[in-house]
Amino acid sequence: MRWTQTLIPTLREAPQDAEINSHKLMMRAGLIMKLGGGLYTFMPAGLRSLRKVERIVREEMDRAGALEVLMPALQPREIWEQSGRYAILRDAMFKIKDRQQRDMVLGPTHEEVITDLANRQINSYRQLPKTFYQIQTKFRDEIRPRFGLMRAKEFIMKDAYSFDVSWEAADASYQAMYDAYIRIFKRCGLRTKVVEADTGAIGGDFSHEFMVLADSGEDGIVECETCAYAANLERAERKTPTGKPSTTDQLPAVVATPGKRTIEEVSSFLKVKPWDLIKTLIYIADDKPIAVLVAGHRELNEHKLTRILKVATLKLADDETIMKVTGAPVGFAGPVGLKIPIYADLELQTPRVSVTGANADDSHLINVMVERDFTVTSFHDLVIAKEGDKCPRCGVRMREKRGIEVGHVFKLGTKYSKAFDAGFLDASGNRQISIMGCYGIGVTRTLQAVIEQSFDENGIIWPMAIAPYQVDVVVPNTAHAESVRVAEELISALEARGIEVLFDDRDERPGVKFKDADLLGLPIRAVISERSLAEGKVEVKRRTEQDKQMIPIADTVAFIESIIKGELS
Repeated sequence: MRWTQTLIPTLREAPQDAEINSHKLMMRAGLIMKLGGGLYTFMPAGLRSLRKVERIVREEMDRAGALEVLMPALQPREIWEQSGRYAILRDAMFKIKDRQQRDMVLGPTHEEVITDLANRQINSYRQLPKTFYQIQTKFRDEIRPRFGLMRAKEFIMKDAYSFDVSWEAADASYQAMYDAYIRIFKRCGLRTKVVEADTGAIGGDFSHEFMVLADSGEDGIVECETCAYAANLERAERKTPTGKPSTTDQLPAVVATPGKRTIEEVSSFLKVKPWDLIKTLIYIADDKPIAVLVAGHRELNEHKLTRILKVATLKLADDETIMKVTGAPVGFAGPVGLKIPIYADLELQTPRVSVTGANADDSHLINVMVERDFTVTSFHDLVIAKEGDKCPRCGVRMREKRGIEVGHVFKLGTKYSKAFDAGFLDASGNRQISIMGCYGIGVTRTLQAVIEQSFDENGIIWPMAIAPYQVDVVVPNTAHAESVRVAEELISALEARGIEVLFDDRDERPGVKFKDADLLGLPIRAVISERSLAEGKVEVKRRTEQDKQMIPIADTVAFIESIIKGELS
């Protein structure tokens, strides 16, 4: 392909609204063009790379035995109500009406649709196991689209769904997809970290995320410095610190703390450490008030609390409810005297003398002892894990990192199959419910994540497998007929061997061509100039290396082919 025949609108400067390096580089390299918030057009070079990611995904899904289908992006509201997820996800969905005024949604995911398919088409255990997948456009009404393709309103996802006769068989399907994901991301040139994850609105019993570690990542994770344990912050556990126990014979006493509501304000005013305070949070869990206690220096993990309580809805209580439950305004709640269930973090099981809210305006209690002065309904790991916490597996210190989620695999169980009566007749003729799994890859996000992980100050550094083109042939002076002739012969020979070539035949200054070559970041650059031809050679440079190599013209095709085969093997 000649540069003058395609459209690669490179930019010297990144648009002002491009926030992270990969977003800036995709815009500057002319891979994507913004239409509106969270909406992007793929330009020719960007689309070439996207299709390569899709091809790798398809090859590995097929290799794992999955069957490709294509489900409607437009879905009736009724199936979302049947699963119970319409109320949960309605704010994140694009909702429309057809001309008969029937409510429809643009699918953010397809669990409901595929389970309806299984209900209609799978009747016998002899038809199982089955795993279906698609590569389809998804739509989510993001509150704040940002970071280019990382958080967009319209994006491309590979989603797969498995149906099995038993939990053991479902584990095998899960492992097959897990292994396929490892291969997919490796082939795309990504270094990923697999972490335990929260199942969120998808539901299910267990899941893993495939994360690309990057400072720009929106997701926080912790990983053990020694063993293999790693989890995102929504799921991460920690070995419960015991701390130094303390006791007192003194009973709780009220102290005035006028206007001091926050942990920082109270600890400073009373001249105690934040961990000497107990933070009391009032929540509404399935329409019923509860109190949640964590140490003053920790933050509650709402995802953990939701899983532990097994509730459909969990939200912080409003000011009116807090006043009704505690008798005090926000900032002065405490567990002593409360008549509602109290759930506490495991760290608070260690005997300790603490400060809590007094359930009275401008007041706190000192000399408070857990279990002596109030009763805890149950203790659980309730806080967000953080840097320095001990690993729950081996007890070694954990470190905190940022990551970009590119894939997620779930053990769904029967959440959807029960709702849609998706089952089968077993060998004895009895009706059973299918055990499901769900597996997603953000295809467009994966493409951008590759760039976020592989670039330098000059531009993108593409892995060979998904580069728009494998070789960039540059002729600095297109007015020099011999350079153009040799370049065209080299390109014909490379393309005859299936090698993808971009020929920079523009009438531009050499400096512009070389800057664009580094910006676009194709793996191999071959420069044919009057100087190189005087030596009977072609200047070949790999994007990952600083040094150039002068290769005899007759050997150039074989030399380039060997590089490509080496990187793709």
